[in-house]
Amino acid sequence: MIKLIQYFISKMNTLKITFITLFFLLSSGNIISKDKSNKPRKLFFPNIDGYQTLISDLHQHTIFSDGLVWPTIRVDEAIYDGVDVISMTEHLEYQPHKEDIPNKDRNRAYHLTKSYADNLNKRKKDDKELIVINGQEITKSMPPGHINAVFINEANNLLHEDSLTGILEANKQGAFLFWNHPAWPAQRSDGIARLDDMHREFITKDLLHGIEIVNTGTYSEEAFKIALENNLALIGTSDVHDLIEWDYDAHNNEHRPVTLVFAKKRNEVSIKEALFDRRTVVVFKDRLIGKSEHLLPLLESIISISSNGYRKGTQILKIEILNNSSANMVLENLSEFNFADSDDLISIPKNGKVTLQVKTLEVLNNLDLKFRILNALTAPKQNPVIAFEIGI
Repeated sequence: MIKLIQYFISKMNTLKITFITLFFLLSSGNIISKDKSNKPRKLFFPNIDGYQTLISDLHQHTIFSDGLVWPTIRVDEAIYDGVDVISMTEHLEYQPHKEDIPNKDRNRAYHLTKSYADNLNKRKKDDKELIVINGQEITKSMPPGHINAVFINEANNLLHEDSLTGILEANKQGAFLFWNHPAWPAQRSDGIARLDDMHREFITKDLLHGIEIVNTGTYSEEAFKIALENNLALIGTSDVHDLIEWDYDAHNNEHRPVTLVFAKKRNEVSIKEALFDRRTVVVFKDRLIGKSEHLLPLLESIISISSNGYRKGTQILKIEILNNSSANMVLENLSEFNFADSDDLISIPKNGKVTLQVKTLEVLNNLDLKFRILNALTAPKQNPVIAFEIGI
């Protein structure tokens, strides 16, 4: 009897271990689910001629200012989302957790983030290492409001009572500075971004180099206009304080806002050079927002069209439109041809394709098609147009 009891106990232990192992595998994601929402939500946008397209989020917070997570979490989130470049821009003047986490060294969040990222980068099997940039948020009332300084050398030297001294010190360190959430209702009660005399002086003296046209879930058309009129880099950021999963609807595959930086190489020097040269495009809720000289080459890399030949005995041409990006693309047909299976509005899913039938009226050797890209902006309320010549 004793041996029989021992036998059942041993089997129960085996079953328990099996159950725990299975639970661990399920919870760690090693068992692939058919539910696509459980798969990594990696962002992807193609390179353009002469440049690498790097995905950046240069405005994030951790427990070292008013964020709610440890810096290492931001690294894991970035890798999961396919972000290439991040910066922990903690508030210099606002440290609500300082009684629990004393923060005498304002570089601390950067050092923790970079150290953790460097250790993960050493174990990566590809060359796409996560790049961590040292940054801080100079947190002042309006004007000038909140200004992010990235590519700094020493954060502690930026902490001053007045706004100008911190701005000058950041520029002395060779930093790239951009104006955060210029339409924030807490500082602009009407929600309208506008320049004050201090901002104009900063721009004239080349002390301010970019402006957020997108912050968290908000887009400022007025900030976009300010950027175009004053040659400021277009910036979009998450400004995340909680988990990315909490601030953005991950279950519906919603992504954080990001800035695409077109850099010559995948390193800090090239990224900094690209930002100062204003080579950026903002991605926000499947919208692509950028200056024509940067956005058009990107769209031409994202969208491609090929011919599948004519249907037998007809003048109806089969074509395939590919979307090589993580944004759903929406096109409006501007050409003289109609489609047999669609109206003039065409939606191409992210990393997907659509097949259309073009009524060409006669058999052609090549076909010219023109589309307005409705989910892209080169200026406020202005959608870009791209043309394709298709060989048949």
